[in-house]
Parts: sequence; C-alpha cells; structure tokens
Amino acid sequence: MWQNTSVIDKMYRKLTVQVSLNGLSFATFDTLTNKPLVIQKITLGRFEKNTRIEDLFNDAFLKYPELKAGYDEVVIVHSNNLSTFVPTALFDEEYLGSYLQFNTKVFETDFFAFDQLEKHEMNNVYIPYVNMNNFFIDQFGSFDYKHANTILVEKLLDISKNNDERKMFVHVSETHFEIVVIRNQKLELYNSFDYKTPEDFIYYILFAAEQLHLNPEHFKLDLLGNINEESPLFQMAFKYVRNVSLFNVNFIFNSFSEAENREHFILLHS
Repeated sequence: MWQNTSVIDKMYRKLTVQVSLNGLSFATFDTLTNKPLVIQKITLGRFEKNTRIEDLFNDAFLKYPELKAGYDEVVIVHSNNLSTFVPTALFDEEYLGSYLQFNTKVFETDFFAFDQLEKHEMNNVYIPYVNMNNFFIDQFGSFDYKHANTILVEKLLDISKNNDERKMFVHVSETHFEIVVIRNQKLELYNSFDYKTPEDFIYYILFAAEQLHLNPEHFKLDLLGNINEESPLFQMAFKYVRNVSLFNVNFIFNSFSEAENREHFILLHS
C-alpha cells in the first residue's frame, strides 16, 4: 500500500481493481468520505489461447486514464473459485495448500495466500493470480491484495447481525457462483460452483438447501452479483424457490444504479 510521508502530499484517493480471467473492474474512492467516485467494468471477450492476459490488461491501462492516476492506496481483488474458509482454531499457516486440496486441484507450484477475518474468527485461504500480481507490481510498485470472497462473506456476515433467520445468499459471476448461508453473523455454509446452464445453477442451490434441511417453500434466497430479474438464472430460481429476490442494495451508494450496486457489490465494499 502506498503511504506518502507528507500529509500535504496525500491525495485522499484509493483505487481498487478486481481481476478475473474474464476481465477486470475498477473503482476509485474518496478516502475522506469513503465513497466511490468512478466504477468501470472491462470485459476481455474472446482471445487467443497463447495471448498473455497481462497484455490485455495493459491495453486497459492505456485506454482508461483513471488506472494511471496517483493514489494513496491500491487494492487488487482476486476473483476466482480457488478459495476456502478455515476457522481460526483449525488454521495453520504452514499448511495452506492442504485446506484447498479438498475442493480444488492443487499443484506443487501453486502460490497460496490467506486473508484474516479476525472479527469472525476465520481465514480465507486462496490461490491468487501470481502473473497478474506481477503485472500490477510493474504498474503500481506496491499494493495490497485480497480475495473477492473475503469481502463478500465478511460484508454479508456484518449485515446479518441480530438476525436469527437463516438466509441463503448466492453471488453470481459469469462462470461460477458462491453460496453463502448465514444466521446471526455465523457462517453455516460457503461453497463455490462452476456452472454453464440455469439447470446447473438451481441444482447446486437445491442440493445445498437439502444438506442444511432448508425447505424451498420457506427459506429466503437473496441473489446478487451479475444477475437481474430477466436473467435465466433468476427465472430458474424463481421457479423452484418460493422466497427468492434480488439482494436489496438500496442502502449502498446512491451515486450508482441499483443494478451497478448489485453487480459490483464486492468491488464497492473493498
């Protein structure tokens, strides 16, 4: 993280860049008011297999001057499904790879990282995109980085305070989605699933509900991320779960649309 030595030199600006294999999104923040100023999504689209994704990111840096402006703080958010949450009582920093091997293919060459969620007594162990981090070192010199699901789960836990009702949240990305079940700031289930069709989507939701003895006629399902009421995913969930709705984001930032607040929930809370 950049720290200017002189208060006079501080810009009171923060940049957060959320990266995935499909593209990147970024937001700039006024750190005095803690409010976002600009938000932008950049989709990479189809590209040749031998294309280095760093080269595609470089094109984005040339196109969007906000990415080259000066900031006091830069945060890179890695968005993938290569993560898992471990209670602090069971956590050992020496065995990061062993936690992930139960839900993803782990290689000896993988680099592992973890984010602490101290207030909730757990850690998120994950595999960051090392090549992307190296690219951002060249761009920014130094920065902080964390996993998208750290931000997602921590914020959902925070807003569930004093709510004894179990609720399922599903955060949708283009190729995978996360299921988070919470009751009164206690994480009861977290898992990530790849999907290709709406049928894949509802299958995993109903399977998770069955494991937790949640009746589709009764439990509440909130959908957020890259989804709206016209989405085939929403229509499929609406068909099988009685109490399904888009996550209420009216309390977030009124400078952006409801759809933007929902799609960029993680980025805006980084």
